[in-house]
Amino acid sequence: MDTTQRTEQQRSADRRRRELLEAADRVVLRDGPQASMNAIAAEAGITKPILYRHFGDKGGLYAALAKRHTDALLDSLRAALDAPAQRRERVEATLDTYLAAIEARPQVYRFLMHPAEGSPGDHGFDVGKHSAPLLRRMGEELAQVIEERLDLGPESQRLARVWGHGIVGMMHAAGDWWLGERPCSRADLVRCLADLLWGRLAAAGDRVGGPGF
Repeated sequence: MDTTQRTEQQRSADRRRRELLEAADRVVLRDGPQASMNAIAAEAGITKPILYRHFGDKGGLYAALAKRHTDALLDSLRAALDAPAQRRERVEATLDTYLAAIEARPQVYRFLMHPAEGSPGDHGFDVGKHSAPLLRRMGEELAQVIEERLDLGPESQRLARVWGHGIVGMMHAAGDWWLGERPCSRADLVRCLADLLWGRLAAAGDRVGGPGF
């Protein structure tokens, strides 16, 4: 097989994988944590063994969906952090971006983060085992942004990681509670969380030569 044929086959496989992920997304939007491999295969117009051939098992499909949605969320968070605005406004915009994302697609959020609500037919699949790395990835990404932009003194790297993971943990816990109970408006929650973060963030100087925070 020559290079052109291999390239075309890879493109075809990538295209088919995207189509299957889009079918999975439609089922997750409809069924949330109860989305099953059987329902996803039916939505895609294929049999379950063919779905397994592409993703291995529900864990493989979950990982692919998680990467798809986490990539999109991180892109949105970076855009909020890069917006030409005062630091307080960027902090609020970043918090709001996360909350708006889980509010817009609550079934996707629950599929990714709530193993107890999962489909009883998918035995042996632990969503919790897969969801923790998503939060860790977001924490590391935010830590990198903080380290690049803020001067936190001689222990900048360690503090940036503490702040990055702490802020992501706060957003996740508060957002999960808020999405379930809706005790206040999204704007109110953003303002309260920004108030909690603001003291230390306001005091930190920008890193010399960095893009600013």
